[in-house]
Amino acid sequence: MSNQKLTCVIVDDEPMARSMVEAYVNKTPFLVLKKTCKNAIEAMEFLKEEPVDLLFLDIQMPDLTGIEFSKMLPKDTRVIFTTAFNQYAVEGFKVEALDYLLKPFDYAEFLAAADKANKWFALVRGNQQSLLSEEKEFLFVKSEYKQLRIKLADVLYFEGLKDYIKIWLKDNPKPVLTLMSLKTLEDELPANKFMRVHRSFIVSLDNVDVIERSQILINRQRISVSEQYKPKFLEFINKNSFNA
Repeated sequence: MSNQKLTCVIVDDEPMARSMVEAYVNKTPFLVLKKTCKNAIEAMEFLKEEPVDLLFLDIQMPDLTGIEFSKMLPKDTRVIFTTAFNQYAVEGFKVEALDYLLKPFDYAEFLAAADKANKWFALVRGNQQSLLSEEKEFLFVKSEYKQLRIKLADVLYFEGLKDYIKIWLKDNPKPVLTLMSLKTLEDELPANKFMRVHRSFIVSLDNVDVIERSQILINRQRISVSEQYKPKFLEFINKNSFNA
């Protein structure tokens, strides 16, 4: 089991429901509440600035339903649906929700769902994630039932796809696909060699060919630098620029 806590947001248009789930989150040791939101629009704006691991998300809300909102979430954010209507269960699982809580639910039911999420993240961050060497010169990744040794010097960039990562390598037209979250990988890669520049991309700084406005060119692939990561990337450019 991972010792890393899960950050979460509660989204529900009913004040009493928000208060109940907030109380449950606060008494659960491995959960850290970042915000409670009264609708999906408010949550969407918050997540643009601060992505989290887990959403406790009501389904039937005005303007944008929980099901609709779940399809728009960042790739590394997972959902536990909370709703008073059991007819949404099948649809909830179709959008890959980790669990489905039918209101009114007690703390035992909530804890069971939260524990399922905790185990899921532990799996992604632990047993099936990359095993990095202490020297950080290579990593082992599980791909197609094999452990592949990947030299970090050969990596061009990492591309996040929901629960998976594509590893793009030099002299290899096809990427290596592995189960892992981009956030977990970002925390473990050497910061002087790799930088996250977009919600979906971590680039090898040694392999950046051209920087043009807010885009990076690596091996003929253009990657946008998003606003969230631009200050850190500009700092890297300034530190490594020579202005005559």
